[in-house]
Amino acid sequence: MRIHSAAIVYFDAVRRAGSIREAARRLNVASSAVNRQILKLEAEIGAPLFERLPAGLKLTAAGEAIARHALVVLQDLERARSDIEGLRGARAGHIKISTVEGVCGALLPEVIGTLRARAPRVTVAVSTMGSFAIPDAIAAGDADVGVAFALRRSPELRQVAVSRFKLGAIMPPDHPLAGRKTVSLAACLDHPIILATPDLSINQLLGPALARLPRSFEPSVTASSIELMRELAERGAGIAFQTRVGLERQLDEGRLVHVPLDSGGPVWSDLGVYVRAGRSLPAVLDVFLQILAGALADREQVENARA
Repeated sequence: MRIHSAAIVYFDAVRRAGSIREAARRLNVASSAVNRQILKLEAEIGAPLFERLPAGLKLTAAGEAIARHALVVLQDLERARSDIEGLRGARAGHIKISTVEGVCGALLPEVIGTLRARAPRVTVAVSTMGSFAIPDAIAAGDADVGVAFALRRSPELRQVAVSRFKLGAIMPPDHPLAGRKTVSLAACLDHPIILATPDLSINQLLGPALARLPRSFEPSVTASSIELMRELAERGAGIAFQTRVGLERQLDEGRLVHVPLDSGGPVWSDLGVYVRAGRSLPAVLDVFLQILAGALADREQVENARA
């Protein structure tokens, strides 16, 4: 029984791949079969769905509308499959996660490990990116769930969990500022500074404090990699700025110190979990979100205990 038209599946594959040939390769079918389905769909719609450009295929306005419909259809199908597996007593499915790099050190491995222990047949795909790219990944169907810092509310997203963490200066334990309970950004400027690039939420969070500084400065290093900034700070190359999330191992082993920033008060960063607004969630995704929300709440409780 065909639950939905092959044209929708082929259309979505072409949208993602940007070419009929690449979509056919991913689907393991002939290019001519994919092309026929696209032409059939365009005939039914009465409008072209793709612009044929030298660099590849680009969605037209009609194509954008069909893409939104296809996303709902395919995600609802995935939910139906998950529900059927649940009726059989087996939890199975595939979860696509787009996340900031910082949670990949300890939080996400812990959550995925717990999920896999409960549901060994569930598979997971993880893509790392900056917070501001995550809404697009969710909207395009490239991610079922996004984990991001300091993300603005959007009608296209539903926030299913959020926890607050203090942004702090990170440095080796023998650094002159390491013994302080809090530190100002101005005090940090007396030492080499490692700054995140504008595509990372850390840069946006530091923006107001940087604007109030009485003098300009040139960072020793700018980077778009949380891991690189963390490694440089540990080697004494400069002071970097992060929350404690993702630093668990380095802090526990005494390789780094996290000193909360004081900019007239703490600088807070919200770590949120997001899904597409209006989507009915498959059972396995709902289980994953519950585990993730619990892990975030536990870390926030520890953070508050330090206050």
